[in-house]
Amino acid sequence: MELPFYLSFTEFENQYYNNLERWFEQYHNTSEIDYLKSLAELYSPYLYYNFANERLQAEASIQIKDCFFPNHDKIGISFCTQCENGKPAKAVKGMNHIFEWKTITMMEYAQHILDKINGFLLKNDEVLNGQGNIMDFVNDYGIITGREGAGYCINYNQHQSTIPFLKAYLPYYGRTVDMAKYRDFLFSIVQIAECIDQKLKSVQAFEHTIYNKLKSEAKFKVQMNRQFLTICN
Repeated sequence: MELPFYLSFTEFENQYYNNLERWFEQYHNTSEIDYLKSLAELYSPYLYYNFANERLQAEASIQIKDCFFPNHDKIGISFCTQCENGKPAKAVKGMNHIFEWKTITMMEYAQHILDKINGFLLKNDEVLNGQGNIMDFVNDYGIITGREGAGYCINYNQHQSTIPFLKAYLPYYGRTVDMAKYRDFLFSIVQIAECIDQKLKSVQAFEHTIYNKLKSEAKFKVQMNRQFLTICN
């Protein structure tokens, strides 16, 4: 069962038991804990544990390769002769791409994917004859990974993890993402996580809460950074 991804806490809360019922219809030998664990996995990538406030906060971002042609005044760059998916990008003769890692918001990522799909639709308007919508191409390998010259280099495997969000956020038709809808999502994601955690606590499954998972991951990163600094010094 493909779990629906909600951008609004109200929608998530209102549809919780309907989706739980569908979950049990498909998976007979499972429990509500299994359902909640799946929900926790679905939403946790858009959150992080804030040590200062000791609480979860929204962090909807993705790390991506930003490829361009040589410009040696940049710092921390690497040569990029291939994209993540093993296919070389089209480049100017005699010049290799250079790339740097860039962190962008999920709204920026969604707009980039939307631009790719709309570019494809514009070029193939006569062939498609108005058939299809944005969702029909949101995971099309050729469109998503295609790139001419400079620009973001999409890792198709990484893209798979963004599909639930994109399906919920991208318009069926149109060229621009909804900023207000995205702001609502950033506000709602913490409420959704807290709701999931509360239900996990009510069935004594504390170890599976999003809060515990992200807090443990944050502590591990801090410990690793300290060890790295100790070795370097």
